[in-house]
Amino acid sequence: MFDGTQHYRFSSLRENIVEHLFVGLALKKLWEHGIVDVEILRSEFDAYGYDLVISRGDLVRHVQIKSGTSPKKISVSRFLAERPSGCIVFIVLDDMLNMTSFMFYGADPGAPLPDIEGLKTTKRATANSQGLKPIRENHRDVPPSAFRKLNDLDHLLEALLGLKLKASNEN
Repeated sequence: MFDGTQHYRFSSLRENIVEHLFVGLALKKLWEHGIVDVEILRSEFDAYGYDLVISRGDLVRHVQIKSGTSPKKISVSRFLAERPSGCIVFIVLDDMLNMTSFMFYGADPGAPLPDIEGLKTTKRATANSQGLKPIRENHRDVPPSAFRKLNDLDHLLEALLGLKLKASNEN
């Protein structure tokens, strides 16, 4: 039976489930639109600020995936800003891990991540032995207001890949 504490007690598991669901649903949606030439590669660990690499033709997107039940500030690595066409996708979830909407922070396909140097420097989430939360020099906080809300996966895939999908024309 579902327990609301699962979201924070098993956050690593939740993150893996959401990433797998996202990859599967994105590839399925592209399949439905007849697009079969997209590759999605998963990073083994998050040392350089991204979780996925999505490519199609000459376009290569480095994507940081975040998720939660409501948008919040996101710590972004300066390394992501150095990657071609880096971006952040925040997936808004309900308690059963259904994707209800998407938040996107990035530029058009092929363009670098918007400049993050002027954003607030991130502090570590946990305190050190002196009770202080040290600064993470290579990370900046992106506020929720900087993200663009996208209501469905079609619109997110358009933002990521520069596609025009049929469903988007219906609204």
